[in-house]
Amino acid sequence: MSPTSYHAAPPRSRNDSGGGLLPQPGSDSTGLAGSDTMGVVADVFSLTPDLVNAAVREHWESNPHECVEIGPTYAVARQVIDQTNLRPGGFVPGPTQFSIADLVLWYVSFAALGRVEPMSLTSELSIRFLRPARGEVMWARADVDKAGRTSVVGTVRIWMDDEPNRLVSTAQGTYMFPRSS
Repeated sequence: MSPTSYHAAPPRSRNDSGGGLLPQPGSDSTGLAGSDTMGVVADVFSLTPDLVNAAVREHWESNPHECVEIGPTYAVARQVIDQTNLRPGGFVPGPTQFSIADLVLWYVSFAALGRVEPMSLTSELSIRFLRPARGEVMWARADVDKAGRTSVVGTVRIWMDDEPNRLVSTAQGTYMFPRSS
């Protein structure tokens, strides 16, 4: 079973005044913020991993993470671990795990908005390390717990290689959306 298929979530759509999960007016079918659709709201979720990765690389060329799956209420990211930067014993450092948790929550904030919004910012993030992380590829899945007009709260599960049932850490955090001008 592939790591992403294990975590596939059934698509859910919501388009209400409380921070709908579909693209909002002002975003085009690519999901990029700032594009003009003349107020027409798309009726399908339009973000793709390629779109998210391209938009993120515009702002952060050296991003070691990759969005591999995104849906209206979840995002999955991966990071190939640089084996030269491991802790003694071959363990993936805690800051590396924290980093992927933060980034996959950023991706899920895009999902909650229905568009890429680079100025979504971490408001709060906490992580619990469950066991030593060893391996070559780190995976993280963020799920939306609550999406509102000004923020999104999500939970992240992190695992190594192809062992999604053997979590190495779990995190929960909040991302704030920029104020509309």
